[in-house]
Amino acid sequence: MRRSQRLAQIAARAATEKKAFDIQILDIGDLLVITDYFVICSGNNVRQVKTISEFVQEKLAKEKVYPLSVEGGKEAKWVLLDYVDFVIHIFLEQEREYYQLERLWKDAPLVEWEEEKVASKKGARRKQ
Repeated sequence: MRRSQRLAQIAARAATEKKAFDIQILDIGDLLVITDYFVICSGNNVRQVKTISEFVQEKLAKEKVYPLSVEGGKEAKWVLLDYVDFVIHIFLEQEREYYQLERLWKDAPLVEWEEEKVASKKGARRKQ
């Protein structure tokens, strides 16, 4: 497993711990030359989006990995954490529906990362 994929999975698990939902990891390396993975997730409100962002950064810092840039943290409707090899998008649900990144990158394969196991252990899986 590539290091960037392992780190993207750590970010996804961290988001799960803070009750993010609809978490996906897209392998966009063959479609986009500037990064390998997108981690996309949603939060219910601005406070939760900020908390998810902070916790993901904290978890990745333990791996000695820090974002090149952080965008949208002030308003927290869509926070983008750019780690160069992977980018984390944390959305308010309505913002995610509006921008539809998954549809834009529909040709990108999904990466398995054991969401069901992690979410069920934490009780964070959102009821569909």
